[in-house]
This record gives sequence, C-alpha cells and structure tokens, in this order.
Amino acid sequence: MSRSKRHIVVAACAGLLLLAGCSDGSTVDDDVGGAGGAAPTKVSAGYVSAIDQIGLPAGVEAGYFDEQSLDVKLADPYATGVDALNALQAGEVDFVQVGTPAIAAAQKGIDLTLVGNYTGSSTQRSIDETMAVVAGPGAGVDGKDLKTLKGKRIGVSEGSINHLYLLGLLKKAGLEADDVKIVNTEPPDLAVALKTGGIDAAIVWDPFPITAVKQVEGAKEVLRGGGYIPFVGYLVTTREFAEKNPALVERFLTARAQTDQWMRENPDDAADSATRWLPGTDKAVAEKAMKYNVKQLDPRFSACNFLALDTLAGLLAEQGAVKSGFDVNKYFDPAPILKVMDENPDLFKDLPAVPESAALDTDYTFDRTTAAKACPS
Repeated sequence: MSRSKRHIVVAACAGLLLLAGCSDGSTVDDDVGGAGGAAPTKVSAGYVSAIDQIGLPAGVEAGYFDEQSLDVKLADPYATGVDALNALQAGEVDFVQVGTPAIAAAQKGIDLTLVGNYTGSSTQRSIDETMAVVAGPGAGVDGKDLKTLKGKRIGVSEGSINHLYLLGLLKKAGLEADDVKIVNTEPPDLAVALKTGGIDAAIVWDPFPITAVKQVEGAKEVLRGGGYIPFVGYLVTTREFAEKNPALVERFLTARAQTDQWMRENPDDAADSATRWLPGTDKAVAEKAMKYNVKQLDPRFSACNFLALDTLAGLLAEQGAVKSGFDVNKYFDPAPILKVMDENPDLFKDLPAVPESAALDTDYTFDRTTAAKACPS
C-alpha cells in the first residue's frame, strides 16, 4: 500500500474505530511473515495518549510499518504507562511505549525488555526539552532564579517524570524537597489548579504547559528544559517475545527509526497526525509541542541511555517510589537497535554522533562511573 493511500485509510479508521488499528491481527508466533512476498506479519502495539508518543500511530499512518511488511494493529490509546504495561503483561499487545513506569513494573516481576527509544538521547545523559514550569499570575517564580521555588506550592504527579524534574530543579537550586509544598495533581487538572490558586506553579510535559498558558490568564512558562534530568521513553516488549521474534523486532525498530526521522524533518506534518490520533488535540498546540518533541527523537542506544535510566531509578528510590538497587543491565536488549543502526546509517545521519566512549556492542555491561565519564550531563 502506498504511503498516501495508507494515510487515508488509517485516518478513516481512527475516526470510525476509536483509534483502534484496522487489522484484526493477533500477536505473532514467529518472525518470518512478510518475507518473499508472503502476507505481512501481524503485530499489535500500544501507546499512551501523549504528544511524545505520537511516533507509533504516525508511523502506521505514514506507511513505514507497511514498508517493513508489518501489519500493525494499534490498541486504543492508554491513559498511563502503567495501563500500557498491564496490557503487555496480559498479552493484549506485543509492544508498548513506556517511560519511568517500566522501573516499578520490572521490580514487580513483569519480564519486560527495552529494545529502543521513543524519546531520549544517546549522546548525553540528561535531556528534558518537553518539560516546562508554568507559573501562575503573581506567583513570584523565576526560571532564572530557581531559589524562588522555595515555599511555593508546586503541582506535579508524584512518582512521575514531572516530579523528578522538580527534584532536579531543587537540586540545582540547593533546595530540598521539604522546601516546597508538593501538590499531587494529574496533568489535565494542573490548569484548573493554577486558575483557582491551588498551586503557584505547575511542572509538566507537553502539551500541558502550552495549554495551561492558553487557559489561565496571567500564567507564564518561566522555564523550559535545561537538562536537569533524563527524560526517557522506551519501546518495550517481553523478553519471551523478543527472543522468539528477533527479525520482527528489528523490522519494527527500523519502521520506528524511519518514522522518527520523518518527524524530525517534518514536525508540522507530525503535529497534524497528532490531531487525528490524540483526541481533542489542537493543531496550533500540537505544532508548538512538536518543535520541542523532535529534539528528543533519538531511537538509538548508547551507554547514555543506560545511565539515564539508572539516574531516574536512583531518584525514584530516594523518594521511596521504587526499591533501591535497580540493575539496568537486566532490562536493556541493545542487539536489535544496534543492528538497525549498523544496517541503516542514513536513518540517523541528521542526529549528533554517539560519543565513541559511549558506543555499545552486544556484550556491553553498564558501569555507572564509566558511563558518567562518557556521557555529558
């Protein structure tokens, strides 16, 4: 199917089937489907309803999975990464896109494997361009002076990446978590909390900072990104699936790398796709958010990705959200994406080169001290 035709068909499906994929396929049993002119391999995948996760449905819509002879059925978008992981564990999907919730899920016994990135960086430890601080009118929060956070009521989702971003800001300012009042608030409710004065500032990922500024008179985005923490997001499957379907995993990752490059080169078109796959997404908001999102579209793996997850696991452990001693070596499977990187260098030519000291081979074992030297903060 041509890319333009696929675009039309999937868009129609999105409207008629509440964003479920058009195919009625189930999970696969092998990795040889689609070869030699055979029917495409059916595979199922899930994503969270968020702008930084649009790569999966956008890739289906644009036809990149078709090019890899994969017939991808998309689950309805999940509300959270926890919901996505529950679906993976239940065998409802073969792949999901998940960030920090993967740490707690792994510790609870889900035998998950991280095979690629949907957001993050393979050239540095910390990247957080999709995060922002929005201050309410008269809050007195200055992004250039982080000490102004002291004593303020800060809205975050406890245990999530925006909570960790706040901790990164406080550390930079020489403050402790007790120096602010954390108000546990779900992202869709942050604008209301700002408007009613329940919080002085909201910390959250796109598109919520953008919509909060639009919805709350006098609210301002006072800080964007800054490299305070690693913002991570992984393409996740089960270990059993990855071991049984190595060629399929490589094809899936190739399609995602093609999609990511297209999104980096065409952010407005990617934003247009987001309006079809994320219910209620405004085109202007999507376009603004996508300009930040594409800065984190790096599907490659390096020592920096191991270090990023290790860093976040440590921060979560300090807050009691996960157990200490999380071993990232148990969960990364770099072999499939390393093969994609080796066989398709043109898909990554617009990205900064991975530092030689951070480059991986399939036998890589993470060491925190060595990785920290290889990956600038």
